[in-house]
Amino acid sequence: MKTSTILLISFFLFFSFNFTESQAQEDKKPLWDAYDETAEIENQQNHTNPRMRYKLIQSKFLDKNKVFQELASSVSAFSQTRYDQLKPYILEKNIPSIQQAISEGTFSYEELTLFYLKRIFNYELDTEKSLHTIIALNPNILQEAKERDKNKTSSHYSVYGMPILLKDNINTQSMNTTAGAKVLEENSPTKDAFIVSQLKSNGALILGKVNLSEWAYYFCQGCPLGYSAIGGQTLNPYGRKQFETGGSSAGSGTATATNYAVAAVGTETAGSIISPSAQNSIVGLKPTVGVLSRSGIVPISHTLDTPGPMTKNIVDNAILMNAMTGKDEEDASSVSVSEEYIDAVKKTSIKGKRLGVIKSLVSDSIYSATVEKLKNAGAEIIEITPPETSLDGFLTLLNLEMKEDLPKYLDEYASGNIQVNNLEEVMTFNKKDSLSYMPYNQGIFDGIMADTTSAKSFQKIKANLKEQGTVFFQKPITEHNLDAILSINNYHSAQAAVGLHPCLTIPMGYKNNGEPIGLTLIASPFSEVTLYSIGSAVGKILNSRKMPDQYAH
Repeated sequence: MKTSTILLISFFLFFSFNFTESQAQEDKKPLWDAYDETAEIENQQNHTNPRMRYKLIQSKFLDKNKVFQELASSVSAFSQTRYDQLKPYILEKNIPSIQQAISEGTFSYEELTLFYLKRIFNYELDTEKSLHTIIALNPNILQEAKERDKNKTSSHYSVYGMPILLKDNINTQSMNTTAGAKVLEENSPTKDAFIVSQLKSNGALILGKVNLSEWAYYFCQGCPLGYSAIGGQTLNPYGRKQFETGGSSAGSGTATATNYAVAAVGTETAGSIISPSAQNSIVGLKPTVGVLSRSGIVPISHTLDTPGPMTKNIVDNAILMNAMTGKDEEDASSVSVSEEYIDAVKKTSIKGKRLGVIKSLVSDSIYSATVEKLKNAGAEIIEITPPETSLDGFLTLLNLEMKEDLPKYLDEYASGNIQVNNLEEVMTFNKKDSLSYMPYNQGIFDGIMADTTSAKSFQKIKANLKEQGTVFFQKPITEHNLDAILSINNYHSAQAAVGLHPCLTIPMGYKNNGEPIGLTLIASPFSEVTLYSIGSAVGKILNSRKMPDQYAH
């Protein structure tokens, strides 16, 4: 062999070895370095809202490098140029528009997924912009997206190939389900929750899991919304460390607002979908209990709990809702529905709709201006004052049912890795390292254990709460023949919850300081079609949603 050939081969081998070694070192380079947040936390103690005087922001337990590393090389290979080319087709676009672009060959489901991952990596790994929203990413997501590309759907009103994020109290086979709690950190593998199975059967891509208020905000008293031991402190993109995220589906709200996915799924007991949807200028539906299954979801109350869709617009909400429905034999409250949610958002008109306006809210200038717009568009406005009602015993309902329902979840739906069997054992675990596991204490759990309400009294409480909720909303709906009642944010979520009324919140505008505010429509039980029809018309009239400025790139 000629000397020149040998030298050429030697150079090639040397270059290849060093390039490979350099690449390996680059791959091992941390994507996220925890920073000293002491000054940041000290400054936060001056916040006017006591709940926003954080004790910490970064999670002590979540390894962001572990979460992001597996997909890092693929995301890095997805060029900024291609990302910029796709922005006009994806950012803030609804599902039908995205499906249309894919059917025309503008981009693929794989590229759609990479687009969202690029946004997540760009913002969540930036210490100045991270919302601490992402708890887990599906390591198989890109392969699953490629599979969707092999068999594209013909329907533009489908979740097929759409990347969806889930609140981290919803079981998924490929990722941990923690409810934000250290004790459930290794809660995997688990069987998919029923609604996750439904999403997958309709072709949706489960992109990852998002942060939440730990134990769905039924854990610590007066603690920040959107805080969990596993995820840290979720922050609001419209005012990072300035505005509350809403809770408990904080990550579902912030991730959707920031275009981290097409949409997200949240859960609600009383206000936990409506609150973060309003706070993040998105559309959120809390359906009637039973319309969507709760099997495989970490519970608070089997009487009140429900999952629901959280989206940037009304049509996506109906599409996602449609994809999750189905009769679940494991959920005693589950019902079979044949409602045409998607048709409802297509057939919209506000003319002649009878809308109840709560007199005590008219003093809010944004609400008042909204009512005037709807009136000018042809809605019939009827001012009402809901009857005086009492929510006495509401906490007892949550206390006793969580005490009963959590052991069932741990026994039937949790991974074999989880060694606790009931709430008392969870509390004992938390005391092993109280500063880390429960920095805001576990006052609500203490209250649950201290609640000695008898079974007989409890049944009376449940019956009375149902009656009170029905009187508050159903009485004026019936008396005035109303299609829906208009509220603000989650102001009346508790009354709606105990009366089993569905709620739909829609972006209504922004306060002078830039904080989002939502218009919430409340209707009779099982009137989701009515809410979608009216909500679609209202959304077009108001057209209020704007992307958060710092996350619009």
